[in-house]
Amino acid sequence: MNDLQTAKGLGVFSVALGLTQLAAPHWLGRTTGAGEHPALMRVCGARELAAGIGILSGRRPAAALWARVAGDVIDIGLLGVALVKNARRGRLALILGSVLGITLLDLIAARRLKGE
Repeated sequence: MNDLQTAKGLGVFSVALGLTQLAAPHWLGRTTGAGEHPALMRVCGARELAAGIGILSGRRPAAALWARVAGDVIDIGLLGVALVKNARRGRLALILGSVLGITLLDLIAARRLKGE
């Protein structure tokens, strides 16, 4: 798989996650253990959707990947706060680990594409 294909895969993931956050914020908050914060979930979903569309547009995928990295940092902070305030720490820790892994993929892809 080449770097552009990896970026496109991350873009598809962003679009899917963003649409889920916009369409089902209550369900996603309950499922992840982060709690129900629908307005915040929708804002994060809009950000995720915009980054995904930016990657898939093919115009400046590296810039859109860096936007994903910035969003990941925000998400890590929000999940960290939820982890401290919530009793469902096991589920939140799993989600936080997943976000950290995706962040690493985003960073690698953004660095590799920065010249394109």
